[in-house]
Amino acid sequence: MTKKPSHFRAERNGITLFVRLTPKSAKDAIEGVEATDDGRSLLKVRVRAVPEDGKANAALVKLLAKRLGLAARDLTIAAGATSRLKQVRLSGDPDELALKLTVLEPPED
Repeated sequence: MTKKPSHFRAERNGITLFVRLTPKSAKDAIEGVEATDDGRSLLKVRVRAVPEDGKANAALVKLLAKRLGLAARDLTIAAGATSRLKQVRLSGDPDELALKLTVLEPPED
């Protein structure tokens, strides 16, 4: 049995979440997990903020923190600050964070 690609990676003191961010959207929304052509999985997120002066990144952090019940200070943009493809670092217990992230995944077929 092959392991399903995941949109996050557990680490020692947290999780790295792989995100595809679309700024300047009509609404702030987490749209679920999508698979890329190369087999990676990303969490699709839209924010109303513009991609200037870190506004879209700040909106991403705020939205994820709210949906996951975390403090915004526990989330940081670890990679991709100026790209649509981002890595967001969530600080905390990896097992607890993984459980919280399952609410963002669509149900299995």
